Amino acid sequence: MKRREPVNIFDHFFKNEAAAGFVLLFFAIAAIVIANNDSLSAFHNIWHEKGSFSIASFKVEMDLIHWINDGLMAIFFFLVGMEIKREVLAGELSSIKHASLPIFAAIGGMVVPAAIFLAFNLGSEAQNGWGIPMATDIAFSIGVLSMLGKRVPVQLKIFLTALAIVDDLGAILVLAFFYPAHEHNYTMFLLAGAIILILWLVNRKGVTSLPVYLILGAALWLVILFSGIHATLAGVLLAMFIPFKGEKRSLMSQVEHKIHPWVTFLILPVFALSNAGVKADLSIFSGSPDGLTLGIFFGLLLGKPIGITGMSWLAYKLNLADKPSGVKWSQIFSVGIIAGIGFTMSIFIDNLAFSDQTLIETGKVAILMASLAAAVIGSIMLVITTKKNKIKPNNIQ
Repeated sequence: MKRREPVNIFDHFFKNEAAAGFVLLFFAIAAIVIANNDSLSAFHNIWHEKGSFSIASFKVEMDLIHWINDGLMAIFFFLVGMEIKREVLAGELSSIKHASLPIFAAIGGMVVPAAIFLAFNLGSEAQNGWGIPMATDIAFSIGVLSMLGKRVPVQLKIFLTALAIVDDLGAILVLAFFYPAHEHNYTMFLLAGAIILILWLVNRKGVTSLPVYLILGAALWLVILFSGIHATLAGVLLAMFIPFKGEKRSLMSQVEHKIHPWVTFLILPVFALSNAGVKADLSIFSGSPDGLTLGIFFGLLLGKPIGITGMSWLAYKLNLADKPSGVKWSQIFSVGIIAGIGFTMSIFIDNLAFSDQTLIETGKVAILMASLAAAVIGSIMLVITTKKNKIKPNNIQ
């Protein structure tokens, strides 16, 4: 029974993420319908209503969509941070043997798409968007796998989940270092460092009071908001200090359990509704596509599977990683295509990469096109490369 427990935990996680994928799809479609219906323009314009608050001499004024992207999404990143920490301490990334392949795969799945994007856009006004095709949307990707049911081996589901978690970590680092929200304020950096030190001390002292961590987390969010780094990174940093000792009753496990439904059924749908609404401009299909569209589309659709499979194969051949027993390279390539579903993180980076609204909207259209193509083609490839009930779920190396 104990040997089956990790698979049961994974199945629970997989079902939650699958539900998130279906909900995200519904609200993404709703956003597109609203954006292209003139009678609903008032609803679409709500996202651009401004709000502000002041602390001492600092004043922040942002429209609603930025409050969603900087505020609500910090909670999403908080959950992502806890998932990364859990996987590193007690999950699929907790041992070199299990972690090596998805780590190498994720690195390839980030570097190759970025390189393809730059091949189309280096030296152009769109080159700052190189981070857009690097990201995998874990909710959408797992949602697609769930539609194929038991045909997909558990090994592949675990591989994609671990890969996407490492991918999220990479995207977080890219956001931190390459996509600042505004000009850096080094005084705020020092304050952020002080709060992080306090969080470390609180964690070391064994404090398990959630309000203590939330108050410090809120303070960290504020100073990071004023520092110039994107405020959502406060969520990831806070997650690193939430106590976790592996047992189900640990504070981190309890917090994950409580906020996961809110992220799945409220925060991500609101993000999709406010960010995925782009007007259907058929002119993008006439004439030659621009470099931004081509870079994102081929970066996600081709760069992801080529990078993931190529780096995985290289790591395996160099004896740096093990391939799951019974899994074919053609199946890893198929999962790599599905990893080309960018959506949440890709749109998030797209909003930060450009100040020109035309580039932002073009980027969103390309992300949606590439993600749809990746979902359809990846599903077809998995149907072709898998045989139902041929691989036992416990046969994992």
